[in-house]
Amino acid sequence: MKQIRYTKSISTILVLALSAIAISCTRKGKVDYDLNIDETLRWNIVSEPPTLDSTLSNDTTSGRVLDALMAGLTRYSFKDGEVSTEPSLASSWQVTPDQKTFTFTLRSDAKWTDGVPFTGQQVIDGWKRLLTKKTGSEYANFLFNVKNAQDFYEGKITDFAQVGIKLSDDKQKLIVQLEQSQSYFPSLLAHQATYPIRIDLIEKFGDKYTEAANYQSLGPYKLKIWDHDKAVVLERNDGYFGKKAKTKYILGRVVGEASTALNMFKKGELDALDTIPKVETESIRQMKEYRLQPSLAVYYYELHTNVKPFDDLRVRKAINMAIDREEINKVVGGTKIPAYNIVPPGLVGHDASIGLKFNAAAARKLLDEAGYKDRSTFPHIKLGLNTDENHQRIAENVQAQLKRNLGIEIEILNEEWKTYLKATGTNKYNFHRFAWVGDYPDADTFINLFVTNGGNNKTRWGSAKYDELVKKGLSEGDKEKRKQIYGQAMRLLNEEEVPVIPIYYYRDEYLISNRVKNYPLNMMFKFYPEDIELVK
Repeated sequence: MKQIRYTKSISTILVLALSAIAISCTRKGKVDYDLNIDETLRWNIVSEPPTLDSTLSNDTTSGRVLDALMAGLTRYSFKDGEVSTEPSLASSWQVTPDQKTFTFTLRSDAKWTDGVPFTGQQVIDGWKRLLTKKTGSEYANFLFNVKNAQDFYEGKITDFAQVGIKLSDDKQKLIVQLEQSQSYFPSLLAHQATYPIRIDLIEKFGDKYTEAANYQSLGPYKLKIWDHDKAVVLERNDGYFGKKAKTKYILGRVVGEASTALNMFKKGELDALDTIPKVETESIRQMKEYRLQPSLAVYYYELHTNVKPFDDLRVRKAINMAIDREEINKVVGGTKIPAYNIVPPGLVGHDASIGLKFNAAAARKLLDEAGYKDRSTFPHIKLGLNTDENHQRIAENVQAQLKRNLGIEIEILNEEWKTYLKATGTNKYNFHRFAWVGDYPDADTFINLFVTNGGNNKTRWGSAKYDELVKKGLSEGDKEKRKQIYGQAMRLLNEEEVPVIPIYYYRDEYLISNRVKNYPLNMMFKFYPEDIELVK
């Protein structure tokens, strides 16, 4: 979903940021913003959502709020530890035998929170906006397999009617033509970037259309209050076409400091934490409210391959092999899975044997061969990260390991989330941390991150061979053949070229109050809150 975006990211992209506040209960029976405590889930949001514009959202913070507010043609279902794709705004779909033409039957009973009916044209409007380069969405490539979509994005054609999406004569069906076979295409449409939009509201209010007074949604909740940098209040949407939410309000408190959030949880001021402080991991694991959930997510460092010293493959390999992932896992509490390639376990394309393993002696030799036998001549390099206790702890361990194993110094630059995100697109850092939550349950969501000039590829690296393997894997329907193709791509990325250093795969930790039933825990970090119940 996004960058963590968790970069899901989302990401996406795990996104952890600052702005700690402490909000306590007011008069008896009420919480802030005059909400009835018996009807309100008090939820920790780790940072101010960068945007609630579904087309532009690229991080897990915004994505989780949008999960509650919006709806796509499809959504994910999590049962028995497996993820599947199910209907949402599309009541059903059919596909031709060649997996190139999908026909989605649209619901006729869905309405926006202002009563305006949902239509297929709103989907087309959203896709046109997504595929308009000046919009600036990092997810435009999601739809590049739609006929002529990439050509429209690149300006090779200007008539959007030539893009392979159209409505049936009765407007009840949306017909999508693809360039290549793509069996998992409906899964992409559960991602917020592909959601329908209200172009009338965007044109009327501009950037202010996401403010609570102007915002309209299609999901189980509506936006009641957005008190920037402090809180988001969601109210049940009684006109929602799907299952009616069991809890009336969700109060998302912006508490960036994990230790502050933990104290609020212990005092009964928060009901759910999606992030817990690592310094108290052992004691927290003993709490009856503790939950551990495997996740389709990976934490990694991106190397800026266009500037010294990471323009040298030997240096990239040396840094990679000098980092002991097992040591990092201990630093973060031992709950993660050390990673050596970008695709998490459980997906076709994951192979634990792929990737460069820890080997300090070999790393030192590579650095010598790169011309740095005299370590004092090694360039001053900077590691960028967004403000968060966990990111800082990992970076400091990497800093210590590179000093111990290679004899080099690195500087850590710690910045606020929005500033950091902008800087990843420049050469302010030599390398930076990122994390990605699968946007859809397929290895392509991870492998596709590093295609040449991809919206989420900040490494400045590109490979025509890699791009071709990604494209080939996209259209291959045979599971074993697809596994072989992705294996080749992963060896190229993680062993031969090394523009990225995987650190670990996630297992997410939560604290859920005993007064909360059916809190949504799933491998894709999706916040589907309809079934949440509160015990009075």
